[in-house]
Amino acid sequence: GVQRSKINNSMGMSAPQELVGVVGLEIHAQIHSNTKLFSGSQVGFQAPPNSLVSFFDASLPGTLPVLNRRCVEAAVMTGLALNCTINRKSLFDRKHYFYADLPAGYQITQQRLPIAVDGTLTYSHLGGRKRNAVVTKSVRIKQIQLEQDSGKSLHDDYRNQTLIDLNRAGVGLMELVMEPDMSCGEEAAAAVREMQLILQALGTCQGNMAEGQLRVDANVSVHRPGDPWGIRTEVKNINSARNLARAIGECCRGLFTILSQTRGEYLKAITSISLFYSHTIPMRDKEGLQDYRFMPEPNLPPLMVYEACSTAPPGVAPSQMVVLEEVRERLPELPSVRRQRLVETYGILPEHSFTLVNEDGLMDYFEAVVRETKAGPRKVIGWVMNELQGLLHQQNLRVSQSPISPQALAQILNLQENGQISSSIAKQVFQELWKTPGKTAQQIVKEQDLGMVNDSTEIHRICQKVVDSHPDQVQAIRSGNKKVLNKLMGLVQKETKGRADPVLVRAILEQKTS
Repeated sequence: GVQRSKINNSMGMSAPQELVGVVGLEIHAQIHSNTKLFSGSQVGFQAPPNSLVSFFDASLPGTLPVLNRRCVEAAVMTGLALNCTINRKSLFDRKHYFYADLPAGYQITQQRLPIAVDGTLTYSHLGGRKRNAVVTKSVRIKQIQLEQDSGKSLHDDYRNQTLIDLNRAGVGLMELVMEPDMSCGEEAAAAVREMQLILQALGTCQGNMAEGQLRVDANVSVHRPGDPWGIRTEVKNINSARNLARAIGECCRGLFTILSQTRGEYLKAITSISLFYSHTIPMRDKEGLQDYRFMPEPNLPPLMVYEACSTAPPGVAPSQMVVLEEVRERLPELPSVRRQRLVETYGILPEHSFTLVNEDGLMDYFEAVVRETKAGPRKVIGWVMNELQGLLHQQNLRVSQSPISPQALAQILNLQENGQISSSIAKQVFQELWKTPGKTAQQIVKEQDLGMVNDSTEIHRICQKVVDSHPDQVQAIRSGNKKVLNKLMGLVQKETKGRADPVLVRAILEQKTS
């Protein structure tokens, strides 16, 4: 689990020194809400520039913030799911910095007293020599705070100008701050993926990293074992778990001198092979907290969260309250519980439940096949993990893009379970269905004459032919080498194009070679 890197000793010593990584994350999750955090403007990803901007978003004089209850409930629900303490009273602050896409000159955030603190995220990743053992770890959540997003600066290098789009300005964010409990990029990527799954299950954030709905800043330092922690560097705005692992790995391997400065992720597309490579470039010196000149937000009262309706003071309208017990009742099944349920319900291995839950849409696909087929869950998981995922990864497709529906896979398995096709023919039918998804498994079996040979006399004839034409192998079997029987079985299956019942073929061959 610990990221270690070997470096040459600067004093000329030949023995290599190891570096140990320390990683902490800050995740900015865009709250799934119809409107922004402090205004009634709609939230939309690809709307025309500056079409979703209210007077408050543009920071016109005299406008005041109005807190969005949905955003508060989303932060509370996320805090509960991460085992946080929900502060019954939290405060808003102004964080001052000057940039073209921040028209007010400050961001409303929660620096002093955030809405949730002291949580835990438990995550897993596949480890071991064969990367098939589930390794479970946890990271402490320092706090969750509500804050505004900024607008976007669109740089036009051709005209040497920058254009401002304020559609995103004021969109509600949850900033989730993790303690530096991780040691490598693999752990950080697994923690972010688990966080993404939890947020998606809660419905508090859609978690689409490509659209900027989940953005990650990584704080990384390296040190020799036993030494104090090294100087911290920050990698900003990472937009995928894979790039997160790469960027942290770059730091931890000691490939560059870690400076006390903020680094921005630079993403370069190699279009000829559709591969993304991530590395980092220095951006600016790391700012201290004093640079932001935090001050209390004068236009927002303290944010109150109540344990129950009965604990709210008289005169507070129910529509203006966020009640903990009501939010708790709406908590859905979380990914960790879902994995445990899959293991207990279907008797599958923990590593299989890990893959089913982590791959978007794969668990629903698996359960849909199980409902439609007579085959057992363990047989279904084998098909989903090997045949289905193999082709999906080969063609870089998502589960939702699979040409073979769960019902179509269930039909193939049912044909095999009913003894109408063999296991090898079932895989052949699967490949044919992938190429021609408009057909059914039954049609392919009929058109290509792939059904099992049920004529016992015909199977006896073929077996006898194989036995007569391979006397040396028959003699070896009679001398005690039973493994040679498998070769004869293969020859029979070749004659029948894989359509003979292997159990029946083995029985006939054993009889004829005894």
